Amino acid sequence: MRKLYIETVIQTEMDLLWERTQDPAQHQRWDVRFTDIDYLPLEPGQPQHFRYANKVLPWRPIAGTGISAGERDRADGTRVSALRFRSSDPLSIIEEGSGYWRYVPTDAGIRFATGYDYRVRWGRFGRLADHLFRPLMGWGTAWSFDRLRLWCEADISPRRSLGYAVADAAARTTAIVTSIALLVFSLSSGWIAALALIAAAVLLPPTRHTPAARRCLRRPPARTTAPTLLTALEATS
Repeated sequence: MRKLYIETVIQTEMDLLWERTQDPAQHQRWDVRFTDIDYLPLEPGQPQHFRYANKVLPWRPIAGTGISAGERDRADGTRVSALRFRSSDPLSIIEEGSGYWRYVPTDAGIRFATGYDYRVRWGRFGRLADHLFRPLMGWGTAWSFDRLRLWCEADISPRRSLGYAVADAAARTTAIVTSIALLVFSLSSGWIAALALIAAAVLLPPTRHTPAARRCLRRPPARTTAPTLLTALEATS
């Protein structure tokens, strides 16, 4: 299946963006894919080891481990980080994977991009389930990137932007439910109002304070390649 790629442009300082993406305590605040990220003690000359978890199930988290490395003083002014991750949790569809973050200064802001891929467990069922799971992961990554952008550009905290997103989803759901009620219970003329409400719920863009995955690029530009740091990390035993 196609590798995942997400890109956005963030008008902020490089050091601030690096801190909010590389510090686990800050990373877990904006990235909907994780609820906990913890660095393990760093061994000299070794990549950074970490633990991660997502409490998607109310009775227990789905957890995994990984290693990461970063380059923040590159000659061209860009920065990059790479990671490998795996999970032995039988409830995790992801068995192992790898990816990178790339930070590229431009006149419009910092082009912040990620590319990653993973291998699933559960055999044929896992491969079938990934047809739904992979687009969901792509959407979650893009939504999180826009949430990070709002935090860096407009100082809208991740908690506050989540509130805006919940309110937006509630308003759209209310519009759709109301339109269904109009179709079921109204006179014959009610279908016009119902269609108008459905169109508004689906087509109106979110407010500028609400995170939206649609604001991110979801396909890599031509000739996009993974950084050499990722190749080196993937070769690490």
